[in-house]
Amino acid sequence: MPPFTDFIAIDWSGQAAERPKGLAVAHARAGSDAPELVDRAWSRQDILEWLDQLAADGTRALIGLDLSPAFPVHDEGAYFPGWDMSPADGPALWKLVDQLSADDPHLAATSFVNHPDARRHFRQRGDCGDLFPPGRGRFRVCEQGQEAMRLSPYSCFNLVGASQVGKSSLTGMRVLHRLRGKIGLWPFDPVPETGPVLVEIYTALAARLAGMRKGISKIRDGETLDTMLAAFGSAPHRRLPRYDDHATDAMLSAAWLRVAAVQSNLWSPRLLTPELAQTEGWTFGVP
Repeated sequence: MPPFTDFIAIDWSGQAAERPKGLAVAHARAGSDAPELVDRAWSRQDILEWLDQLAADGTRALIGLDLSPAFPVHDEGAYFPGWDMSPADGPALWKLVDQLSADDPHLAATSFVNHPDARRHFRQRGDCGDLFPPGRGRFRVCEQGQEAMRLSPYSCFNLVGASQVGKSSLTGMRVLHRLRGKIGLWPFDPVPETGPVLVEIYTALAARLAGMRKGISKIRDGETLDTMLAAFGSAPHRRLPRYDDHATDAMLSAAWLRVAAVQSNLWSPRLLTPELAQTEGWTFGVP
């Protein structure tokens, strides 16, 4: 695989707002210089256009998106068992989410989760669908792998709580659909020989690999950030005007992507089958 020159991590947000506070983008270049925060009031549309331009420029970038690109399939044989519109694979899922949410502003996905057939599978505030299973919900195979790494994944069908990832994932699917044919997403697509490629990341994984102990997952000061960056061979960062966990998550993940990209085992996970590669996808970094 030709080496990457740029490493980008995007901390995503599913907030139904034009410019969610949780959106953060960090950019590192090959070498050891610290990642830099691409500091602006991002919208999801802004990021879509920015990624589109990276593709047009042919930038050899490894781009990590902190969201889940698909729902579980392996456990029950379908994303949405019993729904005749349940898609067959990831790209079809992204298309369906985008189509059913076409009238939602800011690339939100409220209409999708409120669809009478889709909502039966989600746990929302004040509305738990009758097909949402007891307990924590359904999980992808790679999310079970996250648990084996002593991480704490949430089901994408759970849309309740500060740590839920379902809303982020759904809004991300709309962006993935609109980038289709411009930037590939591993493992749904093969890694190209030129240009950028997208991967799913889990920012807590980078923090854990940097040495942050279980139970502490957020960095909110410069000294801790530099300590974590050093674990990935990165020089100290340029001081930020403010520190929040979205910015530091993105910066640490960009530094981790730079060292993870050359670890061949991460591109060939042990439990990743051809079927999972097209339906559930995989979190980069889960072996």
